[in-house]
Amino acid sequence: MELLLFDAFNGLIVGFFYALMALGLSLILGLNSVINFAHGGFMALGGYLAFTLVPVIGFWGALILAPFAAAALGILAERGLVRPLYGRDPLYSLLLTFGLALILEDVTRSIWGAQGLPFAIPNFLNHPLSNVYFFFTGYRLFVIIVTAIATATLFATLRFTRLGICIRAGNADLETVASLGVNIYLLRAANFALGILLAGLAGILAAGQLGLTPTMGASLIMPSFVAIIVGGAGSLIGSLLGGLIIGVAAGITTAYFPAASEVVIYLIMAVVLVIRPRGLLGQEGLFE
Repeated sequence: MELLLFDAFNGLIVGFFYALMALGLSLILGLNSVINFAHGGFMALGGYLAFTLVPVIGFWGALILAPFAAAALGILAERGLVRPLYGRDPLYSLLLTFGLALILEDVTRSIWGAQGLPFAIPNFLNHPLSNVYFFFTGYRLFVIIVTAIATATLFATLRFTRLGICIRAGNADLETVASLGVNIYLLRAANFALGILLAGLAGILAAGQLGLTPTMGASLIMPSFVAIIVGGAGSLIGSLLGGLIIGVAAGITTAYFPAASEVVIYLIMAVVLVIRPRGLLGQEGLFE
């Protein structure tokens, strides 16, 4: 029983990484209409930027600054590479971001090396919070809390700020938003940056749990897309829910059939698409 709880809790923590990634991907897919395969590259970049900043400004400073640094690089990528492809066949942006993902991985490998690097976290977060359930550590609780705060901040931003209202309106009808005088290029750039910021934050949190490798983003990007499909394209809450579901499912499967821990993620996706093609909370018509 303890082994099952251990694997399920591990899966839950990884599910939070999937959820943060999926939230960013869903934002970018919704307003920018871009299937961002480079999202994993920006995630890894966020972790490596934090690794570089920790000796200078400490863990807490890096936790705050590195996601914004990744978002700034995301704005440059959006303005220089993605923006010229708006209004064209989505295949172009898909191929572009796929190539960008490979470039980011090679750049990361060139700067920080091909070998994995440990990411130091404050010592007090390393200790178990329970003598019985040793796997329930301060850092894992920290991951849950930070993800909850980031998610709540995102939803509050989308609901109560002018930027968030414009993003939501743009998802519904971008042409009408443009006709009201909103600069949709700036809006899309801000939305893209917001999605990359979440990826950078996920990279830092994942680095503290899994360590840093140039391919860490590539290993998490496909399950993050699956989380969107399971939760429902067009639904941020669905993306969050989908990430947690597939994370826990993979963790539980690891306890009994370790070799099938990745297969079960795609099996869940297949079952959801057969039963409810729009996903658990998705908008009608996106996949039907």
